[in-house]
This record gives sequence, structure tokens and C-alpha cells, in this order.
Amino acid sequence: MSPRDWDAATYDRLAAPMTRWGRVVVDRLELRGDERVLDAGCGTGKVTAMLRERLPDGEVVALDGSASMVALARERLGDAGVTYLVADLLEPLPVDPPVDAVLSTATFHWIPDHDRLFAKLAAVMQPGAQLVAQCGGRGNIASIEAALRDMGESFEGRKHFAGPEDTRGRLEAAGFTDIETWLQDEPTPLDPEDLEPYLATIALGDHVDGMGRDERAAFAHEVAIRLPASAIDYVRLNITARRAR
Repeated sequence: MSPRDWDAATYDRLAAPMTRWGRVVVDRLELRGDERVLDAGCGTGKVTAMLRERLPDGEVVALDGSASMVALARERLGDAGVTYLVADLLEPLPVDPPVDAVLSTATFHWIPDHDRLFAKLAAVMQPGAQLVAQCGGRGNIASIEAALRDMGESFEGRKHFAGPEDTRGRLEAAGFTDIETWLQDEPTPLDPEDLEPYLATIALGDHVDGMGRDERAAFAHEVAIRLPASAIDYVRLNITARRAR
């Protein structure tokens, strides 16, 4: 399954939860300020901007599978200290020389094959390089999944909400050490006016991809009226690890 293009402008308007979590994840990186760091799933560049602030003498490689996301990130950040790539994280990555660290926020759960994902990341990391990431984890958006079941629908393998134990095993197999993985609940209330656009663009964006505008809106509405509140029951999987030396 190839990466899809996103409605980057709408995502950018609604991405406050991802930006808030991103600040915490960026702060977990151990940086001097002169490293070369891959932002694996840079989106529209809001978290990338936080990363660049921590690298006054370094470089960010901002990579995303969506050309629209990368274009908006470039518009936000410019070219100083940032290299931009549109690439699939499941394919060999055009990142050379290898990076000193990899950051990723709100991306890995969109990728179905985590064994292959971690192997591709390891291949472009220096020995001892850090991996610091957060994504949807086991139990993520369970209320949305329940609403889909009520409608006779499902995620159909489009998302991968892994647990900490299986993630640790995959990282070890890909050549990582010093691994820590854990889940945290992040219930996120939304303005009722934003709930349906948020569902259509973000939480169910892969599900409604290919639908017409009216069909997307109708589908998001049917999910929204089945949710217990104007909120998303997020569960985040946190990862810290190092590429083996």
C-alpha cells in the first residue's frame, strides 16, 4: 500500500494534538545541536520547526510520503537547515549520509509492516544513533473502531496499532538496543464543529480516500454521531532506542 497524499491545509489547521505531543517527543532527543536528524513523517512541519530549533548547527531531513505535506512544510520552514524528501518509509530511503538520530511523531501507525519499517530506518542510521518516536498504540481510537463496526465497516488493515512488547521484539530484530517502549492514554476533546472534519481528514482519512466530498462528509457524520463524545480516545505508543554499534 503506497503512501497517500493528504489534505495538508486542513490537517495543518486541525493538528493541535499532534503538535502538542510532538513537543514532548522532540524534548526526549539527546542533542548537542550539530547533528543530522531524520524527521520520519514530517507532516506540515510544525514539529519539524521545533526540531530545527534544537539543531542550530545541524540539519533536519524532513521526509513524508505525502507531497502536499512536504510542500507545506517547505513553505513554513524554508530551506535553511532543512532537506526535504517525499518517500515511502517501507522502501529503501534516499538518505545519505546516514543520520545521527531519527524522530517520528504520529506516523508509524499508518505503516502496516513495522518489521520492514524499522529495518529501513536502521539502514540509514549511524551506529549508536537515536530513535525517538511516538505513534498510535494498542487500543488507539477504540471508540472510532466500535463506531465503524456498528456501521458494518472496519479499519481493514489500514492502521497498525502495535503494543510495546511486540514493538520491542521488532526493534531488537532490526538491530536496535537500549530499547524502551510504553503506552500512554491521551484522551483528546475536540470542538464539536471540528469533529467531523477531523475524522474525515485525519482519523479516517485513509478510509474515505477516493470518496467524493459529499460522500466523505456523510461517512464522517455517521461515525461522529456514534461516538460517546466530541473527543478522540487516543493511546500513544512511545519508543526510544539506539541503532546497535
